[in-house]
Amino acid sequence: MKDNFSKDSDLYAKYRPTYPADLFNFIFDLVENKNSAWDCAAGNGQVATQLAKKFNLVEATDISASQLEQAPKLNNINYSIQPAEKTNFEENQFDLITVAQAIHWFDFDKFYAEVNRTLKPNGILAVIGYGLLSISPEIDNITHHFYDDIIGFYWDEERKYIEENYQTIPFPFKEISVPAFQIKVNWTAEEMLNYLNTWSAVKHYEKTINESPLRFIKIDLKKSWGNQKREVNFPVLLRVGKKKSFPK
Repeated sequence: MKDNFSKDSDLYAKYRPTYPADLFNFIFDLVENKNSAWDCAAGNGQVATQLAKKFNLVEATDISASQLEQAPKLNNINYSIQPAEKTNFEENQFDLITVAQAIHWFDFDKFYAEVNRTLKPNGILAVIGYGLLSISPEIDNITHHFYDDIIGFYWDEERKYIEENYQTIPFPFKEISVPAFQIKVNWTAEEMLNYLNTWSAVKHYEKTINESPLRFIKIDLKKSWGNQKREVNFPVLLRVGKKKSFPK
């Protein structure tokens, strides 16, 4: 798995949007028992802290120590540095496994083998993410130009799975139909720029060019945005399933 997010992990924790409560309520309603959950690629603990409200124990793993350092410390969350594809967890340990905005970086076959090993027979896997944001036609034109034309070359190949709404990832589970969810936040232009600054392609651009690509859109974005807060909408990506039974 690539580690694109250890650098500036404090900015990632501060400026990335959070998932809505109704998304978690939907997932929780699918889980029969709430003893143990694994939040894989937990990052700054955004999802793990939500799981901790319902589960007795949450195991939260990531390959980035600096990301986990940003996570809230709660008594029923155990943070550990482990890759998604190979952990020290026991077989049939978890009632729920979540992975948010990260599965596109994984080795799918190895991760799903680990899910099948550690998930209880009736356990739930929830693959979560969010797509490209929308604000208004004028501002969307600026962000799409930035996304495609200015930093397009610097996106990792795996980004395609998000662009395809996670519908093209392999998903060898008994899939459960899901409703549509959205993340809604109210941001100033500066908050929007801070969020764009966390994009992995921006970091790749900066590493190569030694300048921020945001300089190309900053003035136009602020002019179009104005001084007010604007509603920013992110479509939530969601695949949910149960472990299939395999004959021995």
